[in-house]
Amino acid sequence: MPGGAQRASRRALLLPDTPFMRPAIGIDFGTTNSVVAMARPDGSVVTLRHPTGEVFRSVLCFWAGEDGRPRNAAGPEAIEAYLDDPLASRLIMSMKSYLAQGSFTETRILGRSWSLESLIGLFLRTLLAPFRGELDGAEVTVGRPVRFVAQRDDGVLAETRLRGAFAAAGLSTVAVGLEPAAAGHRFAQDLDHAATVLVADFGGGTSDFSVMRFDPGPPRRVTALGHAGVGIAGDAFDYRIIDHVVSPRLGKGTGYSVMGGDMLPVPPAWFTSFARWNQLSMMRAPRTLRDIAEVARTAEHPERLQHLIQLIEEEAGYALYRAVAGVKAALSAEEAAVLDFAHGDFALRASIARTDFEAWIAPELTRIAAAVDAALADAGTAPDAVDRVFLTGGTSLVPAVRRIFTDRFGMERVLSGGEFVSVAEGLALMARPAM
Repeated sequence: MPGGAQRASRRALLLPDTPFMRPAIGIDFGTTNSVVAMARPDGSVVTLRHPTGEVFRSVLCFWAGEDGRPRNAAGPEAIEAYLDDPLASRLIMSMKSYLAQGSFTETRILGRSWSLESLIGLFLRTLLAPFRGELDGAEVTVGRPVRFVAQRDDGVLAETRLRGAFAAAGLSTVAVGLEPAAAGHRFAQDLDHAATVLVADFGGGTSDFSVMRFDPGPPRRVTALGHAGVGIAGDAFDYRIIDHVVSPRLGKGTGYSVMGGDMLPVPPAWFTSFARWNQLSMMRAPRTLRDIAEVARTAEHPERLQHLIQLIEEEAGYALYRAVAGVKAALSAEEAAVLDFAHGDFALRASIARTDFEAWIAPELTRIAAAVDAALADAGTAPDAVDRVFLTGGTSLVPAVRRIFTDRFGMERVLSGGEFVSVAEGLALMARPAM
């Protein structure tokens, strides 16, 4: 397990059966959404609400005010500010995806250099601002995936940066818990008998799995048996839709000529970056846009590359991603859905069959299934020894993902719930001081 998480987690945790005197806070800082929860002194747990709801989008927006001074906003207000003037603002998404990437040191925004920790810290300050009273004197546990998003996962670096970001937000002392284990603690609240549970937590950037043994006691005991994770999840599914449906209409798979010579393929790297939320902002670099425009001059379909330039320059990526996320959600309930998107003179209306979508995401499904098997192997637990399987996170609603578990464990053992709040609530339960 990366970052020493396995060594720290393979132990039994005794949970108090008597009320504790002060609240405990769980903070689930996610790739796409973030949630804050509190375990009360009476043992109950509740998600803390912002004016816009329980779930707070993990985004930042920067722009210059009328006086020329830098301004910023987080969460729903960031999205509102961005949509108000996309050309004059910069939207920062998927910040969590960079935690394990040592190559990311800083970025410049409106003339100022920002480290990753300072960006996330700025977001966290806004996320936590309504709950400063609850945080005062509370035990705080924050979540981390089993495996962070990166080609070479550096869990130690990622957790160090995560702690640094919380310190920048005013929380210098926090405990760190594995996100699937936290979801397991929340699930265990409803167990009245001993059970071995496989917990699957699907976020925007990672899919994480924990095998846990729960004993209701007294005393109540939770033993982590094994963990595994993979740096793919909902964002990767979005990527496949963009790659197969949108990018071909923007020039992917077409050619261009150099000085009247043979046709060469339009660089596929452009479309790889375009289809990934956390890389799209980098495509606004003047050199990249100049390169695309130069290729468009001799391309067999220049209008497609001009549309690509337009979508990048006019910051239409967020609206596109929102449309893609919508069609992905619709495919969880319907056999087919329509991707409908328009910006300027670019218009796309495409029907997508669920069977096609499942074929596109087959590589990701294979890796997720392998991570499930790895968690069982790490725990030394056979599938028939698992009493319950608990699925949480938005991607758990995708039928092909759910089948990974029903095929292995049977429908009767697979449960789901609290898709967006169970990790935060479980982290709050993990933060409860022992009596």
